[in-house]
Amino acid sequence: MAAVLANTGESDTCIVVGERIARYAFGDGHPFGPDRHETFVQELAAEGLTGRVQKLAPRAATRDELELFHLPAYVDLVQSRSLTGEGFLDAGDTPAWKGIYEAACDVVGASLVATEALMTGQARRAFVPIAGLHHASRGHAAGFCVFNDCGVVAEHLKKAHGLERVGYVDIDAHHGDGVYYGFEDDPALIFADLHEDGHFLYPGTGASEETGTGAASGTKLNIPLPPGSGDAEFLAAWDAVEAHLERHRPQFLIFQCGADSLEGDPITHLRLSEEAHAHAATRLCRIADRFASGRILGVGGGGYNRRNLARAWTRVVRAFVDAA
Repeated sequence: MAAVLANTGESDTCIVVGERIARYAFGDGHPFGPDRHETFVQELAAEGLTGRVQKLAPRAATRDELELFHLPAYVDLVQSRSLTGEGFLDAGDTPAWKGIYEAACDVVGASLVATEALMTGQARRAFVPIAGLHHASRGHAAGFCVFNDCGVVAEHLKKAHGLERVGYVDIDAHHGDGVYYGFEDDPALIFADLHEDGHFLYPGTGASEETGTGAASGTKLNIPLPPGSGDAEFLAAWDAVEAHLERHRPQFLIFQCGADSLEGDPITHLRLSEEAHAHAATRLCRIADRFASGRILGVGGGGYNRRNLARAWTRVVRAFVDAA
């Protein structure tokens, strides 16, 4: 059972927070700065939710756990550049710094702590704010993402728990390319992603025609939204996400709820409100109750307007608490 930092009695919702994941950042002034974690924690307290959740401690992922998804040579690269703090881990978006390997391991470990809390029945809903690093591929970093905790969790659920269908829903403004291509031919990963059209935003992928390959054809759903799309467009597209999940009946849900899809984010062009995140979280809890014994793991993902991420992630936690 995960180490409990604060036990709030009968809460069925847990969060994994702490300095070990807060340190995963790229410096003051960077969009992915170290203040993102504390901004969320303060908002959660201001909304009176801290006392309504279990608070769990992060841990480091092991090398074996990382290699459930990542190639050994890539893990070696991150380790070596973490020692020197020099260079990049990709083509230029994700700089190395001393200790980045350990910080990235803690993000993956935090998501695994939350996953195990759900699989053991310690909780029914879980949320990790500094997680959801969906751009990292099996063999390289990308877009501020060093290790793909979502990919590791999915592989862990398949291998350690024997799950045959893991659902992954992503409403970050950026397409979850590391997850999509990491499982493009794997029918066990049920993928649904609402994102800004890749013609206008990094990473340029996620066309509606990308539905999986081989045995996985039809298990993947990509819904690109035009720049400027708001709640009305999001809600109109959302029904397709629910239909996709109901068709494939996932046994566990991963919800990447990046807040960079909200209006006012400095690097994206969607115009959602926090109500979109609340709606998605509420509806996904109902689907989790039907097919996944209630198990849903929320991971924060992107979000570079601090007020937006605090409000959106807090609304997700509130939806989890109310649904539990």
